[in-house]
Amino acid sequence: MAEPGYYGQFGGSFIPEILVATFEELVLAFEEAKADPEFWNTYKKLMGSYSCRPTPLTYAENLTRHFGGARIYIKREDLNHTGAHKANNVMGQGLLVKRMGKGRVIAETGAGQHGVATATMAAKFGFDCTIYMGEVDVQRQRPNVFWMERLGATVVPVTEGTRTLKDAINEAFRDWVSAMDDTHYVLGTACGPHPFPEMVTWFQSIIGQEARRQVLEETGRLPARVYACVGGGSNAMGIFSGFLEDDVELVGVEAGGRGLETGAHAARLASSDASLGVAQGYKTFFLQDDDGQMKETHSVAAGLDYVGVSPILSHLKESGRVRFAAATDKEVVDALSLTIRKEGLIPALESAHGFVQAFKEAPALSHDDVIVINQSGRGDKDIFTVADAFEDPSWKQFIRDKAEEYDAG
Repeated sequence: MAEPGYYGQFGGSFIPEILVATFEELVLAFEEAKADPEFWNTYKKLMGSYSCRPTPLTYAENLTRHFGGARIYIKREDLNHTGAHKANNVMGQGLLVKRMGKGRVIAETGAGQHGVATATMAAKFGFDCTIYMGEVDVQRQRPNVFWMERLGATVVPVTEGTRTLKDAINEAFRDWVSAMDDTHYVLGTACGPHPFPEMVTWFQSIIGQEARRQVLEETGRLPARVYACVGGGSNAMGIFSGFLEDDVELVGVEAGGRGLETGAHAARLASSDASLGVAQGYKTFFLQDDDGQMKETHSVAAGLDYVGVSPILSHLKESGRVRFAAATDKEVVDALSLTIRKEGLIPALESAHGFVQAFKEAPALSHDDVIVINQSGRGDKDIFTVADAFEDPSWKQFIRDKAEEYDAG
């Protein structure tokens, strides 16, 4: 029998001695909650009344006609409250925090969606909340910082290292070590020490459960392929969970950045640049040098430039159950533009990575085939990045006018 928290050779719990008791408490609380049907019922009821679940499965008729081949369906996690699949995980962990009797939560965030979701959960449940965010991501995702602060959270810009997500995670762990008696760390993705990969996947599995039921009801068949973007891996594990036992091809799409050949990317499983290592409390593939130092990563999508990846996804790659690809920044912006124009949908830049690979492969499939793309979040948070990519003259003038207005004030 595999050791708890391991997925093949990946996973584990590599934590300092001072955190052992805190993790033992968390593992016990999670196992008790998982074994309690009332906990899941309470969770589903909360997600139904507060986060608009079940989210719909939308037939992308115009994109299907544009590409030919497979019929394209989109799972609409962007319609969750706060605009992303992140709500599924944080609300579940919020219920656990109440069960454990703690009153403060901390979190890290890259794209800002997990931070907004955590701040929202904290406001609803009455928890104190601190969010760690790399200084670079604070600049890229300023609108989300605005909302976190309005929701009552303290946002701490992290100026160490590359000033992105991995550095924010390090700072969150440092906070937790000094305040573990009353604080829970709401890890945002299916990474980190056990039980986080399993726990985040469990809460996110609501995506796959719904998607499987919905696609069968809508089309009478299972999809040929399911696509999801992969940063840490929470939305991918969420939708893949519903199809792991089926004859369905699962495709994870990582950040190809400026191109795999440039080294400026965050493709851990779709490139040969990553290697096995232990960092941030768990064992998986990391983008690291020969000395084990983490490399700088790049992606147009702030939520996908994490240096590691879920140990569960590493195992699923090694076992051949999930195929991985990478999408470049340019391909992502092009796919986003096409989806906006054809369907009136605005996927997050993260989600658009999944669209890129689906668009490449749909024409080669039969019209009898169905494919599902997980739209993990909505793209209004990316307006500054996307407007820059499109070099939109009206937007630039708007920014100039606002700057002059503030200076005048």
